[in-house]
Amino acid sequence: MRALEVQSLTGPAGVAVVDAPEPVADPDGASVIVDIVCGGVSFPDLLQSQGLYQYRPDPPFRPGIEAAGVVRTAPDDSGFAAGDRVCVWSNGCLAEVTASAPRDLFALPDELSFEEGAALVMNYQTAVFCMIDRAGLREGESVLVLGASGGVGTSGIQVAKGVGAGPIIGLVSTEAKGEIARAAGADHIVLISDTWKDEVLELTGGRGVDMTYDPVGGDRFLDGIRALARFGRLVVVGFAAGEIPTVKVNRLLLRNVSLVGAAWGEAVYADPTIPARIHERLLTMIESGTVKPPIGQVLPFEQAAEAYRLLDEREAVGKVLVRMQPGPAEAQ
Repeated sequence: MRALEVQSLTGPAGVAVVDAPEPVADPDGASVIVDIVCGGVSFPDLLQSQGLYQYRPDPPFRPGIEAAGVVRTAPDDSGFAAGDRVCVWSNGCLAEVTASAPRDLFALPDELSFEEGAALVMNYQTAVFCMIDRAGLREGESVLVLGASGGVGTSGIQVAKGVGAGPIIGLVSTEAKGEIARAAGADHIVLISDTWKDEVLELTGGRGVDMTYDPVGGDRFLDGIRALARFGRLVVVGFAAGEIPTVKVNRLLLRNVSLVGAAWGEAVYADPTIPARIHERLLTMIESGTVKPPIGQVLPFEQAAEAYRLLDEREAVGKVLVRMQPGPAEAQ
């Protein structure tokens, strides 16, 4: 089979598609063999290829966190059967075939394509965990989403819509990216400028937003705090801008606002049952139509390094995917 391999910690230049032996089921029969149709490339994948992520394996290693495909074989007690469409959350799943524990698989609902399934796990699990479980987002609350055209931003918009929050304001750098955020469900779009925080305040009648969802960090972080309403909270999700910001805590004290750190991966490491519970909640949002992952670039597997480059150079909009092979219907 073909598999992606990080051969050196040099970012996109160190990523290559290689020939590798197909995985086999564990001797005790505990693993599910999945033929992968499509895989997602996320910002943690990029950081890992540069040796900058919390989990730092030595090269060469197999990357990948999320994918979608079809079950080839499964143990009788796994809850899955041959032919089932599934989302995969498993290290090293950017390959044509993967062996995964049943708890790392989720049913791919009929409403979603394989591409959408490959874009579902990481970003949408993160959004539910960060916005709802950690920061307590409620129906009717207003939300500002930073980096609103990327995979993390668009998932935040849709999950906020899924709980009845609104208005949802998306912050983007260009009009074209604004269209992506609007298509994902944002009610208002604000372009980055020296006065973007004032525009957000104007859109909320001077009150500010109840929540800022921040996967970006950098120089937008402080204005994300300034845009909060009294008792609002900024959710720290990541640092796509590359800079980890700091804040003087008197800003929080004097304005009665909160910072909420939210790391889905750390929580799952401590409690592996979390993803299955979140997936059940996402299924309801998928059925209602509020969650439908926007797809950005879909590249053939042999161009996987280009997917990493798009993320590295901030050219990605929506979710960046690599296509391993046709799905069952397409192969007929």
